[in-house]
Amino acid sequence: MEDIVKVEIDGIIKEYPKGKSFLEISREYTPKDGGDFILALVNNKLRELTKKVEKDCKIRFVTTSEDAGHKTYTRGMILVFMKAIYSIVGRENITKVSVEYSLKEGIYCQPNMKVPVTKELTDKIKAKMQEYVTKDLTFAKKTIGTDDAIELFKSYGMYDKEKLFRYRRVSKTNIYSLEGFEDYYYGYMPPSTGMLAWFDVIPKEDGIVLLLPDGKTPKEIKPFEVPEKLYHTLKESNIWAETMEIDTVGALNEAIVAGRMNELILTQEMFQEMKIGEIAAMIKESGKKLVMIAGPSSSGKTTFSHRLSIQLKTHGLTPHPIGVDNYFVERDLTPLDEYGKPNFEALEAIDTESFNRDMTALLAGKTVELPVFNFVTGHREYKGDFLTLGPNDILVIEGIHGLNDKLSYSLPKESKFKIYISALTALNIDEHNRIPTTDLRLLRRLVRDARTRGADGAKTIGMWPSVRRGEEENIFPYQEEADVMFNSALIYELSILKSYAEPVLFGVRRDQEEYIEAKRMLKFLDYFLGVNSDVVPKHSILKEFIGGSCFNV
Repeated sequence: MEDIVKVEIDGIIKEYPKGKSFLEISREYTPKDGGDFILALVNNKLRELTKKVEKDCKIRFVTTSEDAGHKTYTRGMILVFMKAIYSIVGRENITKVSVEYSLKEGIYCQPNMKVPVTKELTDKIKAKMQEYVTKDLTFAKKTIGTDDAIELFKSYGMYDKEKLFRYRRVSKTNIYSLEGFEDYYYGYMPPSTGMLAWFDVIPKEDGIVLLLPDGKTPKEIKPFEVPEKLYHTLKESNIWAETMEIDTVGALNEAIVAGRMNELILTQEMFQEMKIGEIAAMIKESGKKLVMIAGPSSSGKTTFSHRLSIQLKTHGLTPHPIGVDNYFVERDLTPLDEYGKPNFEALEAIDTESFNRDMTALLAGKTVELPVFNFVTGHREYKGDFLTLGPNDILVIEGIHGLNDKLSYSLPKESKFKIYISALTALNIDEHNRIPTTDLRLLRRLVRDARTRGADGAKTIGMWPSVRRGEEENIFPYQEEADVMFNSALIYELSILKSYAEPVLFGVRRDQEEYIEAKRMLKFLDYFLGVNSDVVPKHSILKEFIGGSCFNV
């Protein structure tokens, strides 16, 4: 007699034979959000659908519309892409194919190979990928020893992975195989290629863009236009990382072991200071009176504004910082989001009329009393902070809507110098596993919120989806309108953040919904060797998050 297990799904308990796969069980249900089931949440732990039910449990199936599901879809597509490009071009003609960074719905990949990137080549790669999807190939998973993994990657010429695994503490690792093509991926995989039907492959200069659906429309590829300014900012950061020979976690760990960390930190900080100096010179040359700074959460906008102000002073200008947050509407007038909660990130949360009236008056040479918003009482207050602009005075305005002309609708466009700032990490885990910029920003925020607001990890992680929605609506659509982009990511910072973030993440309990994300981040941080923060300069953007900044941040 076969063993029977009880499985609770959607509040209903069903009985299944022990050993039945989650994939088989999932076929009895229909996704409600337009995506496909790609993972199973079993007793609040993510599991691949190929896993089997072994004991009584509670299951919720995760779709490609959800964050964990979308990441899994992306991971599977990258492995399909890698198998296709190695098949078309030939392993003997490829030195390396690096998955570099995200360009909206596209992932930019940089091949180093003997053949040029052409439309003909990307069409062949796409056709080969479609062939694999039609075959519905299984993502086979096997566990091997870490030493065996190092030898395997060395034999494949995947030296970034070989370097990464030299610093792994675990004795075993999981390798995925797709019809004999073996690779390592950080995270879960789909059950098979059949569900990976939505993608496109296009050339971009000497690289290739793999286009994927977004979470909102998981079965649709939207028209794609390369965000050129973002692309060139990311490209420059990658070139600098390669010049420093620190483009992967393995290379960073090697530098730490070799005692090069102090030199690396000082070089990185000087490089950022040079970039801020160049931006200040551009502002001086433009003659513009309004500097508008915007960027997503935890980009380091406040420290950047302070450092830019100092650089502007060296050019004979007198900067005056203006925080758009001081123009919040009265708390009871704050608009509500779709969940009925105050939406502080909506443009309507700002009293744009008062903001424009004050800025227009300042530009006209009038004296204006500037407000300060009291976040405790929810009221705007006036405490005698009067300002009159002189001939060399300049306003440095910082807020999430800074690049949106609807914020500053009455101010002349020719008076605005727009800056977009974000933490666009150039560091990859290895050649096929990139580090999403959102992960870096979330870690920064976890550390800062725990230090300055006493917020536990679960609270910060729980708020993050709402923060991300606000960014998608209010910041990212306007980033290409910036006159200049500044990358605030520091190539060394994850080795510093590690020791600050781990206690916060370990504080998330197993029974909390946020535990899955906390566990994922802890596994991610395990790749890094930790470094003492004493060597980080006091003016560093990183100090805004870990504490000890020389600025009032």
